[in-house]
Amino acid sequence: MPFLKSIVDFDILIEVGYAEEQGQPLTLKQLLLLNHSSRTTVRRRLEHLIRQGTVRRRKNVEDRRSSLLTVSSSSLKLLGKYGGALTSISGLISK
Repeated sequence: MPFLKSIVDFDILIEVGYAEEQGQPLTLKQLLLLNHSSRTTVRRRLEHLIRQGTVRRRKNVEDRRSSLLTVSSSSLKLLGKYGGALTSISGLISK
C-alpha cells in the first residue's frame, strides 16, 4: 500500500481498523499497550498517519481525557482493494 511507509504503519492501521470493526475504537493508550514497537515510534508513526488522513482522531465523548482512533473512509476503501476486511487480515496475523 503506497501510503504506508513502514511495517509499524501497517500494524497501526490494522489494529485501529480491527478495533473499529469490532465496535470498540482504540485509544492511544490501548494502541501503545499492543507493543508493536517502542512508544515513541508508535506515537511518531501514528501522527504521520493522522497528518496524511489515513487515521482519524476524535474526542471520546465518554472520557474527555482521551481520543478515539478510527480509519478514514478513503483508507478503508483502499484497504478493501488490497485484500478484504481488516478482520480477515488481523486473524491471519494473530495465528
